[in-house]
This record gives sequence, structure tokens and C-alpha cells, in this order.
Amino acid sequence: MMIAAIVFCLVVVIVVTIYRHQCLLQDRAQLMRDAMRHHDFSFHLPTKGLLFGERALQEALNDMGQDIQKLVAHNEVESWQRLTRVLTHEIMNATTPILSISQAFLANPHIKGTPYEEGIKAIHDTCMGLGTFADSYRKLTQLQEPVLKHINVNTLCTGVSTLYPNLHWELEIPADLSIHADENLLRQVFINMVKNAIEANAKTIGIRHIAPTKAMKQGETAFGKLQISNDGHIIPDDVAREIFIPFFTTKQFGSGIGLSLSRQILMMQKLALSLREHPISGYNVTFEIESF
Repeated sequence: MMIAAIVFCLVVVIVVTIYRHQCLLQDRAQLMRDAMRHHDFSFHLPTKGLLFGERALQEALNDMGQDIQKLVAHNEVESWQRLTRVLTHEIMNATTPILSISQAFLANPHIKGTPYEEGIKAIHDTCMGLGTFADSYRKLTQLQEPVLKHINVNTLCTGVSTLYPNLHWELEIPADLSIHADENLLRQVFINMVKNAIEANAKTIGIRHIAPTKAMKQGETAFGKLQISNDGHIIPDDVAREIFIPFFTTKQFGSGIGLSLSRQILMMQKLALSLREHPISGYNVTFEIESF
């Protein structure tokens, strides 16, 4: 009887353990399903407590989510590029003849001082504004081709920090860390991000390097990622989903092309720019740059 009781208890423990483990896997599946449904591919579920096969599968799913997120960002950039080319072409085709005709009327002495002058001037100024708007679009479609070379990241970040001596800088970058990129374009990305941080009342900028945590595939560079953080205003969730859309801005006089332009510049260099869902401790906002 004693042996039977022990065996029964062991069976119960095993069944309960297996049941709880299966419930854990079921919860994970539901979390990933919800993430996919809401187009949130930044999920990274822990592998602690999983068997070696399940651990490998979860790691693969985590990596796949990150790869999907990068591909989505890449496709978004390409879509905006195509859209901006079409819009620029159509806007310029529509406004150029109107601008030319309105200028000719404004220069006509028979128009000056008449009730028509004010209306024609309004048409002229509107066309000028649309032209300026189209020029902003061109910035997203006529970028110079990057000249790639190995750049010392520490030297680049230190150089940018000297441009803003009123900020407190916390740099955690290995002295020998290099990245294959265009130095001038990469510097412009850093400057854009620092300007955004200043406009959000940031007083501290932190840049640190995170070494790669997985084995690199053939042809992949072991760069890892850069985390650029600041202590400016927190970005609300509804705004965070829109910040990389061209011309989206919450600033009164903002152009809305800084972050979208930065993402496009990096994409041309096989680098991805994303907003980290959970900022680094001590900061309110963290962006990440990593190899695509």
C-alpha cells in the first residue's frame, strides 16, 4: 500500500507539472498571437523554465519577431519613398503654372491697387507654400548615396557631444568599436536625434553599446546595437506609433521629417532605427540602432 501511494503521488505530481507547463506554453502562444494581431513584433518572451527544444523554438520566435519588425520598417520606408515621389511630381505639376501666372498678374500695373491684387497674392503665396512643402518631400527621395567605410563609433559620438556642451553626456562605447557606414550621414542622424531630445527638454544624453548576444550568421557583422537615450519628455504610446511617419509632428513649428529621414538614411546603410518600448533605467526615451 505504501509503494502504491508513493507511485500515485508521483504520478499526480508529474501530471500536475506537465499540465502547468502546457498552460505556460499556451499563455506564451496567446501572447505572441496578440502581439501579431496588434502588429507589435517587438515581443521577447523569456526562455527560463523551458526544455531545451522549447527554448530553441522560443529563441527562434523571438528572433523572427525582431526580423519581422525590421522588414516592416524597411517596407514602410520604401512605401513612403514611392508616395513622396508621386506627391512631389503632382504638386509641382499643379502649382508651377499657377505660380507663374499669378506672378505675371502681380507684375501687371493694371492689377496693382485693384481689388484683384489681394486675391491673386493669396493664390501666389499658397502656391509658394505648396512648393516649400514639396521641397520637404524631396529631402526624403533625393538623398545622396552613402559612402561606406569603417568608422570609429566612440570618436564620432564624442565629436557630436562637443557640439552640445550644455548637455550632460554619458557614453559607454568601447574605444575600438567600429561600424560600416557613411560618417557624414551617420553624424547627421545623431545630430537630428540630439536636437529632438533638446526640444523635449532633455538635459542628459546617454549612448551605450550592447554587444551581440547570439552567434552571427555567415556574412553578418557582430556589431550589436547602439542605444541612444535621453531624459526628455516621455513619448506617449499613441505618439510612439506615429513618430516615424513623414510629416507627423506634435511640435508647433516642427517639420515632422527628422526621424523619418534618419530612419531612411540608416536604412540605406543596412541599419535599422527603432524606438525601444521600455526606456533604459534613468532615461525617458531610448532609440536603438542595429544592423539590418
